[in-house]
Amino acid sequence: MQTVTCHDKSFEIYLPEAEILQAIKKVADRLNQDYAGKNPIFVAVLNGSFMFAADLLKEVTVPCEISFVKVASYENTNSTGQVKDLMGLKEDITNRHVVLLEDIVDTGNTMVALFEILQARNPASIEIAALLHKPDCLQHQMEIKYIGREIPNDFVIGYGLDYNGLGRNLKNIYKVI
Repeated sequence: MQTVTCHDKSFEIYLPEAEILQAIKKVADRLNQDYAGKNPIFVAVLNGSFMFAADLLKEVTVPCEISFVKVASYENTNSTGQVKDLMGLKEDITNRHVVLLEDIVDTGNTMVALFEILQARNPASIEIAALLHKPDCLQHQMEIKYIGREIPNDFVIGYGLDYNGLGRNLKNIYKVI
């Protein structure tokens, strides 16, 4: 499908699945190198990162664990600027290497809130792995060590990203027309 419609908006293909998988492989290769012998715990941020997390972990070859947190900060196509912790991490991360898995980092509000929550639990380290990053939208000083792809400030759906609940199931990433 070259274009899709969700609710009242139309979207055109932006990143085909093959390019997404190449970007994920690039991230996984770096993670495999950096976390050799460290048994990291990957913490996937739901709902959006579920496809990224699944495909990334297929490429990760180091011993590791995965867990999930669910937070929300979007309404329609805009960030609300506030992060709500809806479902928390149950695993003990004391002295563990934590890698947050995020579908997209735009404002950085979600990552800042999660860093604060997780840092209080005394991990050995915390890094971010994001499929997509919108550097022009970033509102916080932070290092995103593992980035699949930088994109401009376009609203995108597909591959886990949604518009009011629709579009997560699309295998490609689409941008609003």
